[in-house]
Amino acid sequence: MIKLTKLNDEEFYINPYQIEKIECHPDTTITMMNGHVYVVKESIEEVNKKVVELNKEIFGK
Repeated sequence: MIKLTKLNDEEFYINPYQIEKIECHPDTTITMMNGHVYVVKESIEEVNKKVVELNKEIFGK
């Protein structure tokens, strides 16, 4: 799970393996495979970095 921040400063965790797409218009919008949509403060690059770091932690690469 990765920790993200909603626009109201509420932190929450999502399963990055369920992300369908990430867009920026202008806020970062994450659409999950189940159709739920989250708008977060982090940039697309920051979300991607968190996913990469999680994969390194899990898979050691």
